[in-house]
Amino acid sequence: MARTTQTRHDQHGLYPQAGTVEDFRHNLAAVQIRITAACRRAGRDPAGVRLLPVSKTKPAASLRLAHAAGCRMFGENKVQEAHGKWEAMQDLADLRWSVIGHLQTNKAKLVARFASEFQALDSLRVAAALDRRLQVEGRALDVFVQVNTSGEASKYGLAPADVPAFLGALPAFSSLRVRGLMTLALFSAEAGQVRRCFVLLRQLRERLRQEAPAGIVLDELSMGMSGDFEIAIEEGATVVRVGQAIFGARALPDSHYWPAGAAADEP
Repeated sequence: MARTTQTRHDQHGLYPQAGTVEDFRHNLAAVQIRITAACRRAGRDPAGVRLLPVSKTKPAASLRLAHAAGCRMFGENKVQEAHGKWEAMQDLADLRWSVIGHLQTNKAKLVARFASEFQALDSLRVAAALDRRLQVEGRALDVFVQVNTSGEASKYGLAPADVPAFLGALPAFSSLRVRGLMTLALFSAEAGQVRRCFVLLRQLRERLRQEAPAGIVLDELSMGMSGDFEIAIEEGATVVRVGQAIFGARALPDSHYWPAGAAADEP
């Protein structure tokens, strides 16, 4: 059946700031309504979609309000920012952290120390660094393999054709628990172009499931953000990463958080 769902990228940067617990409750409920409606269109159970609130650039005080409204895991792009928030919020024992941005090997020790999840694995060097540090910490880490489904040079992630060999090498890293795949779709008002990115990831996952090495689990598809997560859900997303629709608009454009090319690694 042809899907007619449109993106909401025209609302990008227009979401009002959440400043109270009630604001967060309202925003979370509004996002959940959108999730439920998208699941109904796709014939899916809304319980099969996990909402990951993305708190990048937001201060710890704002995260505390979101926690009081019910959030128990936050997604962060920049490792040092996330680590600082983790240190400042140690009193919230039930709070977990997902690192969703590109990682340099020299930051692996921070991720190994505090994160419960890493959604941007696209390098064996990073896999080895994480595994080594996790062994020291006596911890394991849920990971998603990032795939570049848009073909844009400005985006990180493996080319789809490189994913099978990459997955084949991951059982060597016993502290990494592979849960699924992640992608960033084309940032476009053209819903068809956005949908193609999500379809590509879903189809890739279905093929890889048949030949995945022992211990490699590909149950999860992390795809979709504030402007396009309904389309992602229609195409099989099990995790949607939503920031502005929950916290409010960010001061800087997404290009600041998703730098163009490897030369623009986080400082």
